[in-house]
Amino acid sequence: MRQFDYSKLRGSSWDSEILSFVAQIHEYKGKQELFLRQKPVELKRLIDLARIQSTESSNKIEGIGTSNARLRQLVEEKTTPHNRDEQEIAGYRDILNTIHESFEHIPLKSEFILQLHRDLLSYTDKTFGGNYKNTQNFINEFHADGTSFTRFTSSKPFETPQAVHDICVEYQQALEKQVIDPLVLIPIFICDFLCIHPFNDGNGRMSRLLTTLLLYKSGYMVGKYISIEKKIEKTKEIYYDVLGKISRDWHDGMNDYTPFIKYLLGIILNSYKDLESRLGSLDRMSTPYDIVRTAVGNTLGVFTKAQILAQCPSIGSSSVEAALKKLKEEGLIIRQGGGRSTTYMRNLNYH
Repeated sequence: MRQFDYSKLRGSSWDSEILSFVAQIHEYKGKQELFLRQKPVELKRLIDLARIQSTESSNKIEGIGTSNARLRQLVEEKTTPHNRDEQEIAGYRDILNTIHESFEHIPLKSEFILQLHRDLLSYTDKTFGGNYKNTQNFINEFHADGTSFTRFTSSKPFETPQAVHDICVEYQQALEKQVIDPLVLIPIFICDFLCIHPFNDGNGRMSRLLTTLLLYKSGYMVGKYISIEKKIEKTKEIYYDVLGKISRDWHDGMNDYTPFIKYLLGIILNSYKDLESRLGSLDRMSTPYDIVRTAVGNTLGVFTKAQILAQCPSIGSSSVEAALKKLKEEGLIIRQGGGRSTTYMRNLNYH
């Protein structure tokens, strides 16, 4: 059985890329209060959008989804689930809300992880919610030609309860003794959690929820305003690749955590940069037209009004629409389609 001792990490040396990520994220964390002093309307819009995107993307990674309209209604609790996918989505929504509202009161302990898993599957008819796996699970890789192979064999069912208990205890002790920076400790814990693969179902989604929980508990609140799960979903090929790398020699305690540490820190740093771009820009611009024009200038390819609205939390839908209309009249953008299918793109011939 794999043994865990995070105290040994004290002697680890990290390369310049990891140290740079950590330093930059610390700097952004220092600016966090400045960001959060923005007008509550803008923050509310970012929070609402992040909740929708996080719920959608984390489930989408696992092949779970529904229509955009149904997703928004489910996240806003304006409807009840109609099918299995929507039941899974509703469970994720509930845990995400719990973490947002009560992260300070959720200790990293085995029994609380089981409660979160129970709630994740609470709308489904699955009977193993809130229980560790009772059968061996395998992490398989599937190819386009239909072939597949077992990439990793996780911890055995009888080993799982003790393994989860151990990594929770080791994490807390390493945090209290300041063995390494929490930004490095968090991805290491998530790596071990995923390699244990403690549940019959829901391991990936639980790992992303625990990532959010641990970041919040260490004061890194960016995921409340910018969806970390969406950034993972957009880079899921890299995500799966680094997970494959960190599982090699894991059972012998000889695995290299570095690829996943770099990946997750890159996602967190990008999220902070995104938050600053969306909120920090408010002090530099005056009119909705200026804000929309800058957002359009930072957008590549085809885009929608909703995408621009998401980048401009300080202004409303009608203001974005008016600005896009003016930009079209000026020839800066080209409109395509009509009604709900309307899209835009920058006019590359505009001077």
